[in-house]
Amino acid sequence: MNKIEHIGIAVKDLNSSIDIYQKLLNTDCYKTEQVASEFVNTAFFKTGENKVELLQATAPDSAIAKFIEKKGEGIHHIAFLVDDILAEMERLHKEGFVLLSDSPKKGADNKMVCFVHPKDTNGVLIEICQEIKWI
Repeated sequence: MNKIEHIGIAVKDLNSSIDIYQKLLNTDCYKTEQVASEFVNTAFFKTGENKVELLQATAPDSAIAKFIEKKGEGIHHIAFLVDDILAEMERLHKEGFVLLSDSPKKGADNKMVCFVHPKDTNGVLIEICQEIKWI
């Protein structure tokens, strides 16, 4: 794992949260994106080398909606950038971690992603992600 790629924050209202984080971080949101397969709208901010991702559910039975219902708004996950997501998934599986998917999925911000079950990581949902490289 190379570095923390971003911190994901679950929010109820993306537009009002964008306003809050633009003021807080003193920077503009550089990207919004819908990830239809995950039933989520996202907004990204950069501050230095760090990123913050806001996540709003687009369906009442989505993972983000369930998270907010159970825990309220707040930190949803920490994402780590990797060079080879398949190799990292294999390594984590061999180490005994439970992955939430058998293969990487297309995520936001031009990334392939996979999540590690929070029961294996002291209650923290961990995302591993790899930049999609276009030839």
